[in-house]
Amino acid sequence: MGETFAQKILAQKSGRKRVENDQFLRCKVDGVLANDATAKLMIESFNKMNREVADMPEGCTIYFDHFAPAPNQDAAANHNLVRDFCRKHKIKLYDVGRGSHLHVPVEIGQCRPGMLFVGADSHTTVLGGVGAFATGVGSTELASVLATGELWFRVPRVVKVELKGEMPEYVVAKDIMLEVVRQLTISGGRYKALEFTGEAVKNLSVESRLAMASMAVDIGAKVGFFAADRITEEYIREYTDRPFNIVTSDPGANYERTVTVDLSSLEPLVALHPSIDNVQPVSGLTETIEINEVYLGSCTNGRLEDLETAAEMLQGRRICPGVRLIVAPQSKIIYEKALAEGIIQKLSEAGAVILPSGCGPCSGTHLGVMAPGEKVLSTGSRNSPGRMGSGQSQIFVASPVTAAAAALEGRIVDPKQTGWGGK
Repeated sequence: MGETFAQKILAQKSGRKRVENDQFLRCKVDGVLANDATAKLMIESFNKMNREVADMPEGCTIYFDHFAPAPNQDAAANHNLVRDFCRKHKIKLYDVGRGSHLHVPVEIGQCRPGMLFVGADSHTTVLGGVGAFATGVGSTELASVLATGELWFRVPRVVKVELKGEMPEYVVAKDIMLEVVRQLTISGGRYKALEFTGEAVKNLSVESRLAMASMAVDIGAKVGFFAADRITEEYIREYTDRPFNIVTSDPGANYERTVTVDLSSLEPLVALHPSIDNVQPVSGLTETIEINEVYLGSCTNGRLEDLETAAEMLQGRRICPGVRLIVAPQSKIIYEKALAEGIIQKLSEAGAVILPSGCGPCSGTHLGVMAPGEKVLSTGSRNSPGRMGSGQSQIFVASPVTAAAAALEGRIVDPKQTGWGGK
C-alpha cells in the first residue's frame, strides 16, 4: 500500500521508515510561528518551564499582525512584552507593518516544501499551499515546542480533493474552496488532512493554493496540502535559494475518501451567516442582502492576485454610497507590489480604505469592527457570530470578485451583473 504525504513527512520527522494512519508520534518540528494575539500566553507558559529555546532548523518567529499598530494601551504593553522576550531569547520578531504571520514565512523562505510547521493560530494550515505539513496548535503547546523542538502528532487520514475542469469567468479559488466546504460540511474534515490534486491544480497559482489551504481548518482539518510542483518551485525561488524537500503521496496511497469538484460547473458562491458551510450560489439568493461593509483581506484573500482582481472589477467606478470598503494587504511586499502596479490607486479611487498589513478586521480586533445590526461581506474564512465584532452583526463570506461587486452595488450580487470595470 502506498503512503500519503502525511505519512511520509511525519515518518521523516519522527525518525521512522514508515508510519500508519492514526499512529501517535513524537516529531521534530522545523519551525514555530506566533502572533501578538497568541504570544503572551506562550511566553507565560514558556517562562514557567525555565528552559532555553530549542534548536530548530527554522527556529521561532513572532509577528505583530492582529493588534498592529496597537489600538490601545493594553495592546501596546503586550507588544513590549513580546519585544523584550524576543530580545532576551534572540527570537526573530517582525514588528508592526511587516505583515501576516500566515503569509510572510513563505516570502522570507522560512517555510518551504516538505517541512513541519506549527503555529499558535488555527489558520497555520495556509502554509500547506507550498507543500508543507503545517497545522495550528494552542499557545501552551507552542511553548512546549519552543522548549523542546518536538511535539506529539497523530498521523491524520487524508481526504483527496480532486479538481478537474476549468474555472468559468468570475469564478476564482475561493469559490472552489467554498464548494469543498459545502460538500464536506463544517465538521467533515475533523482531524483529517485535505490533499488537493487533479489536473486543474496546475492552473492554480501559489496564491490561490495558499487561499484554499487556509480554509482546510474551517471544516476541522489539521492540514490543507498541495504537493509542490514547478509552479511552487518558481514561486519559492523568487524569495530564497535555500534547499527544500518535495513530498508527494504515492499513486496507491490509502485515502479515506475522494471528493471531486468539477470547476467548469462552478459559479460565484457565498457562505451565508452564521455558518461557513451554509453555501449557496450568489445567483440563487432569494432575498436582497444589503451590506454595510466589504472586507478584502485575511490569510485567505489578501494577496496580490486578490487585490488585482478586485481592482479590475472596480476600475473607473465608485463604491456604493454608505458602504465601507476595507482593504488589508497580507504583507508589506504585497502592498508595495500593488502600489507599484497601480492596484492600490485603483482601489483608492474607487473609495477603498487601505489598511496596514495584518489581521485586525478578520479577527474582530480593530480597524473595521462591526456594530450591532450591521452586515459585512468578507473575503475571510469564518462567519460565526461575533467573529468580526458585535455578536449581533452578520458576516457573509465570498471571493474578492463577489466582494468587489457587492461594494459597487451595496448588496450581495452575482458579479456577472456588474461586469468588469474599465469596459
